[in-house]
Amino acid sequence: MTTPSYPNLLSPLDLGFTTLRNRVVMGSMHTGLEDRARDTDQLAAYFAERARGGVGLIITGGYAPNRTGWLLPFAAQMVSSSEAKRHRRITAAVHDEGGKILLQVLHAGRYAYHPLSVSASSIKAPINPFRPRKLSSRGVEDTIVDFVRCALLAREAGYDGVEIMGSEGYLLNQFLAPRTNKRTDAWGGTPEKRRRMPVEIVRRTREAVGRDFIICYRMSMADYVDQGQSWDEIVALATEVEAAGATIINTGIGWHEARVPTIVTSVPNSAFVDVSNAVAEHVGIPVVASNRINMPQSAEQILSDGRVQLVSMARPLLSDPDWVRKAAADAADEINTCIACNQACLDHAFVHKTVSCLLNPRAGHETKLVLGPTRRARRVAVVGAGPAGLSAAVTAAERGHTVTLFEAGAAIGGQFDLARRIPGKEEFNETIRYYTTMLAKHGVQVRLNTRADVVELAHFDDVVLATGVVPRMPDIPGIDHAMVLSYTEAILGSPIGKSVAVVGAGGIGFDVSEFLVTDESPALNLKEWKAEWGALNPPEAPQETRGALTEPIPLPPAREVFLLQRTKGPQGRGLGKTTGWVHRASLKAKGVQQLSGVNYERIDDDGLHISFGKDRSDPRVLAVDNVIICAGQESLRDLEDGLRRIGIDPHVIGGADVAAEIDAKRAIRQGTELAAKL
Repeated sequence: MTTPSYPNLLSPLDLGFTTLRNRVVMGSMHTGLEDRARDTDQLAAYFAERARGGVGLIITGGYAPNRTGWLLPFAAQMVSSSEAKRHRRITAAVHDEGGKILLQVLHAGRYAYHPLSVSASSIKAPINPFRPRKLSSRGVEDTIVDFVRCALLAREAGYDGVEIMGSEGYLLNQFLAPRTNKRTDAWGGTPEKRRRMPVEIVRRTREAVGRDFIICYRMSMADYVDQGQSWDEIVALATEVEAAGATIINTGIGWHEARVPTIVTSVPNSAFVDVSNAVAEHVGIPVVASNRINMPQSAEQILSDGRVQLVSMARPLLSDPDWVRKAAADAADEINTCIACNQACLDHAFVHKTVSCLLNPRAGHETKLVLGPTRRARRVAVVGAGPAGLSAAVTAAERGHTVTLFEAGAAIGGQFDLARRIPGKEEFNETIRYYTTMLAKHGVQVRLNTRADVVELAHFDDVVLATGVVPRMPDIPGIDHAMVLSYTEAILGSPIGKSVAVVGAGGIGFDVSEFLVTDESPALNLKEWKAEWGALNPPEAPQETRGALTEPIPLPPAREVFLLQRTKGPQGRGLGKTTGWVHRASLKAKGVQQLSGVNYERIDDDGLHISFGKDRSDPRVLAVDNVIICAGQESLRDLEDGLRRIGIDPHVIGGADVAAEIDAKRAIRQGTELAAKL
């Protein structure tokens, strides 16, 4: 299955008692399908599609070894033979497609969202309202027994092995770090005693399952929290886990409560590979690199240049289950590249929704959203080449319809063409590359710089209006002043002064503010990015440093920026669950002045006049060079009435359908679902 382009990535890996068909690992991601028995077949189909796409090793979402370890009340667990029997449908589905699969054993510890939670010490997590109970010494021993029993049940279920979850701030990580382990008994007080629980779990699991069963230990290689592990402790844990019988060590980076981003779009590609390589120097078993690796070119480079032997990706295999197959066919340009937006995957997981993918709405819904060939080819016109129109056009053409795509502008992409220009969102360009490739592959006739009219559209069997949105300009006296720009004008290159007021603090307002404070700086390299966030490379950290943290050193802002909103209270509350804090922290570090409860009085040569509250108190003038309007959007659907008058009932999707805060997740899902029905 090797190709000249990716000889390392696609080569088999001999583990002694079993062989992985390539070096690609589908990392663990909790989908929500694990938690209910009724979703077992859906979960099996989800994993089978990735195995069919060529993934060498799949790791499930986390399953608790006992009820104190549940992530949520009655969440996923593996504690009985009846549960193991049900899982045989999952393992058989993966094995039938030539893949191998591990069950991840995860005890949530103090991250458990229920009152039964336990931890090394009774210290509440800042992201959880429940204070955990301190495990007694007997409780520690019982938990070790539960981990071992879970592994034995996984073997009974047909799994090829288990991954023992020891990172991301879950229970075993809590035992390892002084931050959360204040014990003075046999399970705490010294680094050796803090390591004892995870090492004992690996050792006793190996004794129980025998030699021909994969034990992967997921290890936190950089905690990025105060009073985390030191580098020497991480290395010692790796060597002890190997000696205890682990087959593989997987990379975990950061705790869920850490204030260093590790998985969002703005994190540089392959940002944490150095630490995985450094651990690999100290052990003889394979080490897996992880986090922000999304294309075969970078994965191949990682394997070629370093000491790691496997590369883990979770979200990239949500966005494209055929990732490995396309790499093997030397068709990387056809990969629907994960852009680390988190909007339909991790954001869903953290609000207890079924995980999917913004770019691939079929993810997690393989049995429900089926895209088979059409029985009757139709002539389909799609008007608008933003995310909604692109997904509709490509999916319809892939199913066998004859598709013409009309775009009034000079390029495809729509709002993604704007998003890719925001610092930290450059990878959105990968989505435009993907759609450009797929339009050509499936024979879509693309007509750029063309405004479709009713007469021309009348000749098609189906018309899809994906004409998107235009910026809404609020009714502020002086809104037509020369200093005022829409957000599209600002992003696309209109001259902007050194002091700017941004009207509207939704997602676009945050993006524009990020653009304004950084757009005169070149893209950050990895060293500069880590300095901005105060993240050390653990092997280079001073001996006394814990958690791989240092003082952040943000680069100076390119402009003075005021971010304003009419509503009272903190800004950015509507941003993504797992990404919003990053945007808020970034703007704070750049000195953006956030003003809420604002009345916009007028705009004139002196600047933007504002006041506050119902009594219009504290009037002031922001003496800015420009005012940029990010106050929402309006649907653009000027063709709809004309089409209906001549008897055509158009399909209206994306921003043309709903012009609320721009929602690419909904737009792409609507386009895909519509094309599936045509």
